[in-house]
Amino acid sequence: MSAEPALPFDLGVGAAIWLAIAFAVAGFVRGYTGFGLGALVVSAGAVVMNPLPLIAVAVFSDLAMTAQIWRSLRHDIDWRMVLTLFAGAAPGLPLGLLALTALPEDAARAVVAGFVLMMALALALGWTLLRPAGPGLRFGTGLFSGLANAGGVGGLPVVVLLAAQTTAPRRFRATLIAYFVLLGLWTLPMLWWAGLIWRDTLIVTALALPLFLLGNALGSARFLAADPRSFGRLVNALLLALATLGLLRALW
Repeated sequence: MSAEPALPFDLGVGAAIWLAIAFAVAGFVRGYTGFGLGALVVSAGAVVMNPLPLIAVAVFSDLAMTAQIWRSLRHDIDWRMVLTLFAGAAPGLPLGLLALTALPEDAARAVVAGFVLMMALALALGWTLLRPAGPGLRFGTGLFSGLANAGGVGGLPVVVLLAAQTTAPRRFRATLIAYFVLLGLWTLPMLWWAGLIWRDTLIVTALALPLFLLGNALGSARFLAADPRSFGRLVNALLLALATLGLLRALW
């Protein structure tokens, strides 16, 4: 009998199906809210594999999805916010990668899942700012975001900050997506430097991209017809559930 061909990342068939569903859902969430792609992909991946190799898949796909909808959001971007956040994220990312890649697989999974759980709880508690965030808070959030993006979840601290300012939905979504472009372009060479991009990364990205793009198109169309804040609660509940599963998998 001939052996079955090995799937990328040494996945089993069940794990591959789980990830395919997660990619489609993550694409829809990203198109609808402007965030959640990396957090959902990494959190879902942590249930069935070491999630770190999926970070580059999420980044490549996020950049492709941004190109798909850029014209519809470019006029709503708060560029001052984006550039200050990125100034903090730029030094934070390589520091985070050095720390995270030095950990054993289960420890890395637990760190990522624990961080997602913490950020989802912060969103659920509805923390608000009494005044707009100043440059110091924006830079500090960007630094925290860069550190967290070593685990593919660097968007969540920025989501918490923008939600705390009760940013208008269109500006919220456009500013997040523009920030993800800069963060993604900086993250890819850092991931290559850390040894987290190889042949399987490109294969999985090519296979996953149609699922992401389909979900993104459907989510973007849904955004034009509804308030994404109402959907945010469901996304947050999903993040809480996935983070809890990933944490339990790492601990037991």
